[in-house]
Amino acid sequence: MRDFVNDVIKGIKPSGIRKLFDVADEMPDAISLGVGEPDFETPWHIREEGMYALQKGRTFYTSNAGMPELREAIAEYVKRKYKLHYDPKNEICITIGGSEAIDASLRAVINPGDEVIYPEPCYVSYEPCIRLAYGVPVKLELTAETEFRLTPEILEAAITPKSKVLLISYPNNPTGAIMEQKDLEKIAEVVKKHDLLVISDEIYSELSYRKPHVSIASLPGMKERCVVINGFSKAFAMTGWRLGYFLAPKELYGSIIKIHQFGIMCAPTASQYAGIEALKEGEADVREMRTAYDERRRYLLAVLKELGIPCFEPLGAFYIFPDISQFGMSSEEFCEKLLKEQKVAVVPGSAFGDCGDKHVRISYAYSLDELKEAMERLRRFVTNLREKQA
Repeated sequence: MRDFVNDVIKGIKPSGIRKLFDVADEMPDAISLGVGEPDFETPWHIREEGMYALQKGRTFYTSNAGMPELREAIAEYVKRKYKLHYDPKNEICITIGGSEAIDASLRAVINPGDEVIYPEPCYVSYEPCIRLAYGVPVKLELTAETEFRLTPEILEAAITPKSKVLLISYPNNPTGAIMEQKDLEKIAEVVKKHDLLVISDEIYSELSYRKPHVSIASLPGMKERCVVINGFSKAFAMTGWRLGYFLAPKELYGSIIKIHQFGIMCAPTASQYAGIEALKEGEADVREMRTAYDERRRYLLAVLKELGIPCFEPLGAFYIFPDISQFGMSSEEFCEKLLKEQKVAVVPGSAFGDCGDKHVRISYAYSLDELKEAMERLRRFVTNLREKQA
């Protein structure tokens, strides 16, 4: 029998996140700090709207782009929060989470051989999605020394005649880095100079601490060359509802929605009703969850400092990305030993790109009690390591 598998698929590695957590799931008393999922339940009033939709028999397809009421609520929301102006009729589309929006956006604009530039460390799906769209991934390796911020100099140096798309994600997974307006203004100038399209994944936009989130699409002359990705999973603790959206200028919108239309049809109807409630009445819930995350963030920073493990201060998302290079092992080896010896699961930084191998990702989307117990175990682990290495 011949080999039926697509050559591109053969070249894609499985996600580096799940491996250790599958082991941790089988391990009694293990603490898993790896999955990027809020520990909060979806607020009750949002769940009620989803259930009410089902009780009322609202179980049919919506339009491909999603319910008009939800698109209008999104238009109001992004205008109020991020100074973004999109027409709900033909510039906003509801998707199956942010992941589908990223995939559809890339496939809509990439021709075989086009280069897509993206900063690393980054979300594990970016490189595979670029390859699946027959694009050429061009990674930009960022470091803690620059707080994992993309600079115009680094971007400019990577641009070639084949460059077409810049894919960015701030606040960032896994580093927690953010980009301020002054940073984005410089990046926007390079983007316009070289006539690039920006796909901006802003799924963590509501989780920005001390400084407000700025969307690159809100800068002068950028809306027409940006596709903005966002969703409900992180801000409203709605991961299982699979509800996201993209914002795109009219010139691109029709092309992206073709892929969504033929591949997905529409997002789940009950989820869309819940999404309307979240946007209209969920602001206080978001504030409450963000305050809790911030407390956990500051706690972890303080403990890591006390343990002598360097870590730049993340100002977004719910991840912290400490530097474990002092222990003289790869991030994967460090994580395997930590899980085996102290039953704490965190993610090797190498899962997010080779330049992440000096780091591990710790998610603080877990209760403070779990984090305190995990940090006690980490304390024992590094103490033992240092004694053996002395």
